[in-house]
Amino acid sequence: MTESVLDYMTRLGRAAREASRVLARTSTAQKNRALEAAAAALDAAREALAAANAQDLAAGRAGGLDEAMLDRLALTPARIDEMIEGLRQVARLPDPIGEIRDMRYMPSGIQVGKMRVPLGVIGIVYESRPNVTIDAASLCLKSGNATILRGGSEAIHSNQAIARCIQLGLAEAGLPAAAVQVVETTDRAAVGALIAMPEFVDVIVPRGGKSLIERISREAKVPVIKHLDGICHVYIDHAADLDKAVRVADNAKTQRFAPCNTMETLLVHAAIAARALPPLGEIYRAKGVELRACPRSRELLGPGTLAASEADWSTEYNAPILSVRVVDSLDEAIAHINRYGSHHTDAIVTESFTDARRFLAEVDSSSVMVNASTRFADGFEYGLGAEIGISTDKLHARGPVGLEGLTSEKYVVFGDGHVRG
Repeated sequence: MTESVLDYMTRLGRAAREASRVLARTSTAQKNRALEAAAAALDAAREALAAANAQDLAAGRAGGLDEAMLDRLALTPARIDEMIEGLRQVARLPDPIGEIRDMRYMPSGIQVGKMRVPLGVIGIVYESRPNVTIDAASLCLKSGNATILRGGSEAIHSNQAIARCIQLGLAEAGLPAAAVQVVETTDRAAVGALIAMPEFVDVIVPRGGKSLIERISREAKVPVIKHLDGICHVYIDHAADLDKAVRVADNAKTQRFAPCNTMETLLVHAAIAARALPPLGEIYRAKGVELRACPRSRELLGPGTLAASEADWSTEYNAPILSVRVVDSLDEAIAHINRYGSHHTDAIVTESFTDARRFLAEVDSSSVMVNASTRFADGFEYGLGAEIGISTDKLHARGPVGLEGLTSEKYVVFGDGHVRG
């Protein structure tokens, strides 16, 4: 009898839970050996990876995938190099597991502290980019977590070829094969099963479009680490240094248009707008950015500037489009960000210590910046080494989620026969 999708996913979940018990006690050296061996296996499997990826690309073209999706799907030699280097980078990162902090004696004589431990089993649901298979597997493994990876159906052959390399790495280090499992069915029911197994899965991390993340957030029966939108702001304060303001506002929008930490709305204090907006308008037009602005901004940005609609303030464009608004105060800027933003990343450009402190305290986002581009909101730039995603939630993890974000803490107590009186 053919195994049902639910039975298959239950089998994967049970195996992952058992593997997580092994990983919880695995040494740093053993985890690093698995990562290094997987990197070597990827290097040796370049032709097999290219052949598998060619199958996916051919199927994608036949199925009508657009050029942007095909580009994300492609495993170029450079991307294979990046995956190999990514594994080696994670191997070099400090291992957070087992670290004990805040040990202190209590009046009773016991010692109490906190130990960092893995979450257990992490389910990851993602679309198109096969390199996510390596990113996710390496971070979960280094942080002592078993993982179940469910990639998009469009990348099934690529993901399976990558999974074979990971399995070689696990075997080389003597770790269970179920430490990293790639779901082999393309049936969408597999996602529904994965996100509804709290007995086997401790957390879900979705990586993909808004519709995927909304579906998982709505249907999951286990906690989800996620962000839905990247509606990021730069606010140019009345006390801004103009050169800094132009440099930051340019980079935050035009360094790359698609990432979730790219600025989508520029806010400018009325007192500096006449000096800041005309040069920025020229820069944006020269770089092909469409401007959608409030009436006061349109006057200063010049011809070709479109009128912003109410919907523009809450839109993540992921494209060369920018909303611009003039505000009369820091209060108005903060209110706008907290109303229309997505709690991802927001920046102020100012030389006023007081305004900077207020912005940091009152803007309700996972990353808040002073005199720096929003494009810095990234695990690598924050010194995490790598990230599995960005969280705009407030519980457990917030901002870029690296190794520490894939762990928890437990209280540990040391006594010497102590009893409570």
